[in-house]
Amino acid sequence: MLVGTVAAVVAVGAGVAAAVGFGGRDPGTAAASSRPPATATVTRQTLVDSESVSGELGYGTSRAATARGQGGTVTWLAGTGSVVKRGKPLYAIDTEKVVLLYGSLPAYRTLRSGDEGTDVKQLEQNLAALGYDGFTVDDEYTDATADAVEQWQEDLGLDQTGRVEPGQIVYAAGEVRIEGHEASVGDLVQPGGSLLTYTGIARQVVVELDVDDQRLARKGGKVDLSMPDGKDVKGTISLVETVVTTPTANGGAESEPETTIEVTVTVDDPKTLAGFDKASVDVAFTASERADVLTVPVAALLVLAEGGYGLEVVEGSATRIIAVRTGLFASGRVEVSGPDVTEGMTVGIPK
Repeated sequence: MLVGTVAAVVAVGAGVAAAVGFGGRDPGTAAASSRPPATATVTRQTLVDSESVSGELGYGTSRAATARGQGGTVTWLAGTGSVVKRGKPLYAIDTEKVVLLYGSLPAYRTLRSGDEGTDVKQLEQNLAALGYDGFTVDDEYTDATADAVEQWQEDLGLDQTGRVEPGQIVYAAGEVRIEGHEASVGDLVQPGGSLLTYTGIARQVVVELDVDDQRLARKGGKVDLSMPDGKDVKGTISLVETVVTTPTANGGAESEPETTIEVTVTVDDPKTLAGFDKASVDVAFTASERADVLTVPVAALLVLAEGGYGLEVVEGSATRIIAVRTGLFASGRVEVSGPDVTEGMTVGIPK
């Protein structure tokens, strides 16, 4: 467990140094006193605030595809483990194919001639990528766009309406991998009913952090992964999301919402994951790093009556108190600085 908060340090020192001070002497003046029960040496090192958390290697966050429109009978589902690309069907309801398109904005309205907006441009970008032309890729749904949509619908075996219903398409960031089925062919599903789950195709590690550990998760930050076979792999934080869930207690009543930080890590060299499908891995996060600094055990800190922190310097049979400034706390040590503290100095550790 890392010691990384000032509150923890105060708790350590308050019991032994609530009245510790310079006693009217100039800071650093030696005083005859008994030696402390233990001592430590001021060392120079790179201090790293890091923490290891268990994560799951897989294909990233799982998402559900649900029935839209009026619902109906499931007549086809993409196979579990298969990869679906742009323009290809994910599932079919009453033989009507629902296809995958790429984009970040969900389909939320029926698009037809005369409509304008970002969702129009997103649809037209997909039509152009699929080889349809005769229209301008912009935010206007024109008659030319409708003509291209009719051609697209004909190729899919759909009614050629020139309109695009929200239930005809599913948007994702890119190719998806079918993770599992939530329904079976022949099932009657209602609007909103889950049909299948899917993920991205890139191998990723997903970690859940407590909100108190949010400092560890910075998009673009580097992490170290320890694989089940003992190999160390480098990764990069690609996504940080706050997730709020409301668990259901016994009897169906909802309990208090729980908030976690979901961190997605992309492995720098995917080849290092060969031989693994899903696995539990240890993820080492680095929140902060201080190079070439003086450090002492946290237990050596004294809380000074004058305010701030100090150290009891041991010189032979005598000791003296010096004031120090504290920096990073990590792994049971603390960064210290000040005009009176030097590398190799012996300091006391109070009882």
